[in-house]
Amino acid sequence: MADTSLAGRRVLAIVTNYGVEQDELVVPVGQLRDSGAEVQVAAVSPDEIRTLVGDKDPGKTVRPDLTLADVDPTAYDLLLVPGGTLNADTLRLQDEALEILRSFTRTGRAVAAICHGPWLLVEAGAVDGRTLTSYPSLRTDIRNAGGTWVDEPVIADTAGDWTLITSRTPDDLGPFVREAKAALVAGTG
Repeated sequence: MADTSLAGRRVLAIVTNYGVEQDELVVPVGQLRDSGAEVQVAAVSPDEIRTLVGDKDPGKTVRPDLTLADVDPTAYDLLLVPGGTLNADTLRLQDEALEILRSFTRTGRAVAAICHGPWLLVEAGAVDGRTLTSYPSLRTDIRNAGGTWVDEPVIADTAGDWTLITSRTPDDLGPFVREAKAALVAGTG
């Protein structure tokens, strides 16, 4: 895909305030902003987001733009769900995060989830009949929820009413961001 401006496109990243994998938040947010998209980061609370590297080492802190409770999900074109084991496990227990995700899937807007991020999709009942990838430890959860798990760097499943983009780890951020940009350009995100 040629580098196309994403001006006018809006992306929402949702996370908890501790444990998100640094590069799975910072890299997509930075690259999407550099391409012209407006990206907002919503967290559980207005406190700083403390990222981790490799689920254990302290990473950068990020200031959220708003809280999950303050999000109007209809104002965005694409939902970004970064991983990090602690982040993803806590995020799937947040009613606001589940409702945000369900708003995107009900209205046919794209969702991009990486690493452990698909746990939110499993919790919301959004993987049944879909093909996706993730960190390998989620494969059984995804299969038990009716999804087809594959070991690929990125999967863009467009078979349903909404585009689902998934990747395995920070090593796959290049193809992951490329597919997120493609969904935004195509207007499916």
